[in-house]
Amino acid sequence: MDNGLPLGFRLSVAEAAFKKPGRNDLALLLSDRPAAAAGLFTTNKFQAAPVLTGRERLRLSPTARAVLVNAGQANACTGEEGMLRCRQSLEMTASLLDINPDDILPASTGVIGAQMDMQAWERALPALAGNLGRAALEDFASAIMTTDAFPKYARRTLRIGNEQPVGIAGVAKGAGMICPNMATMLSVVFCDAVIDPGAWRALLAKAVDASFNRVSVDGDTSTNDTLYGLANGASGVSIAGTREAALEKILTEVLEELAYMLVKDGEGATKVMHIDIVGAVNDADAERAARAVGGSQLVKTAMFGKDANWGRVICALGRSGAVFNPDDVVFELCGVVMFSDGKPSPHNEELPASALEQRDIRMELRLGRGPGKYRLLASDLTHDYVSINSDYRS
Repeated sequence: MDNGLPLGFRLSVAEAAFKKPGRNDLALLLSDRPAAAAGLFTTNKFQAAPVLTGRERLRLSPTARAVLVNAGQANACTGEEGMLRCRQSLEMTASLLDINPDDILPASTGVIGAQMDMQAWERALPALAGNLGRAALEDFASAIMTTDAFPKYARRTLRIGNEQPVGIAGVAKGAGMICPNMATMLSVVFCDAVIDPGAWRALLAKAVDASFNRVSVDGDTSTNDTLYGLANGASGVSIAGTREAALEKILTEVLEELAYMLVKDGEGATKVMHIDIVGAVNDADAERAARAVGGSQLVKTAMFGKDANWGRVICALGRSGAVFNPDDVVFELCGVVMFSDGKPSPHNEELPASALEQRDIRMELRLGRGPGKYRLLASDLTHDYVSINSDYRS
């Protein structure tokens, strides 16, 4: 890797002042060669223009050269005019980079409903092209933030024998509207391995399912949720057959690190709940249980208040739709059994007050002896979350 980036990739950032001046809010990832391209998108029926455009481009081509991200204007619910402006932004960028506009994958984040300011694009794009190769991973992650408190990025190296190390890096943004059913608000992951585009898409989908699909901040899935993955082969290391499992493992680690940061940075969040469901009749039932507990506003506010209110957890589990015998349920909070045999555990007074002072709160619910299991990361719900979202557009 060069400067911490996978080989054959360059980054750039620039200020367009889409919402407010004084910060970079435009970011570009460029591969020096066509890269195997993959994408996962929001399941919200109101899909932003960049989501629709990205979907179409990945449907038509297995490769791409670049990812272009803007923060401050979502270009969502903007009709045909929004689609035209999205395409125009890609054409303007492509002309400066001397590449085909169809080789650029777009992503946007910000307030829903406003048309993109094309004059701002015109002013910023020359600087974006001129800065190519000067930005680091942290710069890219910072440029795509909205209400995020800190930039989110991660990297790993995969070593196979004596071959050139394979570099993998990823960035993400997101703090609110986080309950994805594919990825997060916005994320880009890229690596320099040689891999078949179909295999790359399959690996990315599995890694996302094990990471970004297992987090929740507030139960909202955005109109703009997008994750792109590029693998450009610049390392010369071929990934096929049994090697795919090794790449999937490292890729999943990168996305899991980013996913944890999303929950940690949930708007106003002070806690990350690690909710483990085991002993369910199947994995689907375990997921139902985990999402009911992690999405409960009563559980979330109890964790913010550092209140070991096990009754709220049991109540959420009971309405989850998961199949279990209530007398079989065991609830463990921060290593202490709070509920078992259908009644409060005699040990629940042993939970030290300091346990709920920690950032990371461990919860385990054992539903029986079935094979089903699931882990979900969820934030608490605080006064600051209400404050941030009550005046988001101002």
